[in-house]
Amino acid sequence: MEKEQRTYKAHCLVLPYPTQGHINPLFQFSKLLDHKQVKVTLVTTRFIYKTMHRRSSRIELDTISDGYDEGGKDEAESIQAYIDRFWLVGPQTLAELFEKLSSSGCPVDCIVYDSVLPWALDVAKKFGIMGASFFTQSCAADNIYYHVNKGLLKLPLNESEISLPGLPPLLPVDFPSFIYDFGSYPAYFDVVVGQFSNVDKADWVLCNTFYELEEQVVDWMIDFWPVKTIGPTIPSYYLDKRLEDDKDYGTNLFKPNNDACMKWLNEQPKGSVVYVSFGSGSQVDVEQMEEMAWGLRRGKIKFLWVVRESEAAKVPKGFIEETTEKGLVVSWCSQLEVLAHEAVGCFITHCGWNSTMEALSLGVPLVAMPQRSEQSTNAKYIRDVWKIGVKAEADEKGIVRQGEVEHCISEVMEGERGKEIQWNALKWRELARKAVDEGGSSDKNIDEFIAKVVQHIMAGALLH
Repeated sequence: MEKEQRTYKAHCLVLPYPTQGHINPLFQFSKLLDHKQVKVTLVTTRFIYKTMHRRSSRIELDTISDGYDEGGKDEAESIQAYIDRFWLVGPQTLAELFEKLSSSGCPVDCIVYDSVLPWALDVAKKFGIMGASFFTQSCAADNIYYHVNKGLLKLPLNESEISLPGLPPLLPVDFPSFIYDFGSYPAYFDVVVGQFSNVDKADWVLCNTFYELEEQVVDWMIDFWPVKTIGPTIPSYYLDKRLEDDKDYGTNLFKPNNDACMKWLNEQPKGSVVYVSFGSGSQVDVEQMEEMAWGLRRGKIKFLWVVRESEAAKVPKGFIEETTEKGLVVSWCSQLEVLAHEAVGCFITHCGWNSTMEALSLGVPLVAMPQRSEQSTNAKYIRDVWKIGVKAEADEKGIVRQGEVEHCISEVMEGERGKEIQWNALKWRELARKAVDEGGSSDKNIDEFIAKVVQHIMAGALLH
């Protein structure tokens, strides 16, 4: 009876870490699976489920608990306390969810879990469910964290230049902040290094990148794990256009101010605006916010600056009123719509992986201003490997001064080097589109992943 009702190839449960930057790529991957006749249940925490702004979607949503159902991580006394509780309560409630879905006649065939939640694989294996670890950061960062996990990279770093397989030579400052500033974020350090605690037991390792972008390091990883590059996981409208009406990720933890952004951008000439955003999680210190503000005011270029409500008090008093002729400051926007707008000629970014992939997929040159985690590694690739931007250099206090902000914008948007950067940005945009389009490297990898899941289901059915 169950076989007659089953019109989908398989049922995948998809579990992201509950922040915007992790939900977006896993939700987008869910849409790709759904498009290829795989039933998907996206799972988030009870608190995030209540606070999500979401568009209608065929993706079913369900929940587990992180132990803080009323207030999420803000309810915890510290990040360490949040992680400790989540790592205790999450596995218990995930097991309950597996049981609930199984008893309702919709058993899970495979879990695609955020690599920072390795306990999800342990729970799945107890139920005989296949597991795919989904890495939301670059393969270069994966490589570094793996070497730390295995004790192959000695900390603290004390060499002037370090070589790891598949990577260009790196200076200590090119490493993730948890590593070059060892001890700075102990809770997050344990989480990112812990991604590799049980990865050898995963049936697949899925990476949100594309083969052509990180060829050398992907080739190195393939020797260790069943790696499949499946990115860039950004809405189809901006790349291959194969998913109908797929213009945004479909979930938002912040309310965007799109109408004001688009109205303002529509009034600006082509390639005349610098877009500034430090993502959904970065906390920029007051001095850096002031230097950014004065750098934007000093320059000749118009700007669109995203400052989240929680960061708004750091903007210098009177700045917004003084610069209304030249710029627009908003609390949140649809970054993809902004980057796709012809008025935008440059993006000042914290180099989060999602922002980096979005800019690269839309051919927008970058000014890299990494804040923490593996953003400094992404900045190294942006400037020296893919050559799609410049890196704003900080002073001895770690602050990028207003003169440097102005200089970098000018170099990308007006200088000779800017022309080469723009050409490279367009080259990578085309390669990203080809990777996700029919028959591209990422598209073929997703098809192979689904085929393996189906093969496993059929083999299990024969045994029973």
